[in-house]
Amino acid sequence: MHKIFSAAVAAVALLAVLLPAPAHAAREERVASAAATQAAALPAPVPCEGCWRPALNTSWQWQLDSPPTKPFLDVQMYDIDGFEARDGVVVKALKAAKPGRGVVCYISAGSYENWRPDARSFPAAVLGKKLDGWPGERWLDIRQYKGPLGKIMEARLDMCKKAGFDAVEPDLIDGYVNDTGFPLTGADQLAYNAWLANEAHERGMSIALKNDVTQIPQLLPYYDFALNEECWANDECTTAQNGRYGYDQFVKAGKAVFQVEYELPVGEFCARSNAQNFNSLLKNWDLDAKRVPCRGK
Repeated sequence: MHKIFSAAVAAVALLAVLLPAPAHAAREERVASAAATQAAALPAPVPCEGCWRPALNTSWQWQLDSPPTKPFLDVQMYDIDGFEARDGVVVKALKAAKPGRGVVCYISAGSYENWRPDARSFPAAVLGKKLDGWPGERWLDIRQYKGPLGKIMEARLDMCKKAGFDAVEPDLIDGYVNDTGFPLTGADQLAYNAWLANEAHERGMSIALKNDVTQIPQLLPYYDFALNEECWANDECTTAQNGRYGYDQFVKAGKAVFQVEYELPVGEFCARSNAQNFNSLLKNWDLDAKRVPCRGK
């Protein structure tokens, strides 16, 4: 739902221009070393035996502005708002209309949203700066996931599970590269994101890595598939573009990539997405029912 913020990527690109080649190479080596140290400190991934997982080539719809209504699209996966479907009626109908279809539960795991029914559960201490362009939302202090924030997120995952969802899409799990009002580090984000994945797996649901492009190498063992916004527009979809990270790493691991562009014409990204075996769509910013798929359905 939220446009990916690429401050970290831009900073690396700027350093590449300003620093001499040896210094830049040394910096890249230090970054890679720090990433390895952070990954080593994470808990082991929780397996999710029997979980639904999308195939590499999966037709899909991402609709968050309102729950989908009949007649449903003949696609293999729907990603919809978890709170809007928490009674399970839409989830059940989607599955009945196409047996084997996966249904994904969208929740925000990185922001407070003042219109949600659990909004009063968030203590003031976890609320950070407002999200630019998104009224009613504030960043969260993800470092507090072992306290009340974790309980709130666990309740949201329980909601998804009870409603019959197969998987979870946690949004805004890249706060550490944004101006949240908290001194979040890459290690903080890795710890939180790994925890989220393990909690989803403990409930028998698979989970999508939403954006957070730079931490793909460390989080790949935890996440079952990926969902990205505008990586082609931001020139950061592949390892060839970035150097150390890219969604091609998901595909290489046999894990599906779902990708959306909002402003690029399909002629500027669909061929590239198809070549990478990404499942890409052109969508409106409102994430309504309109969609233009890059492949077939």
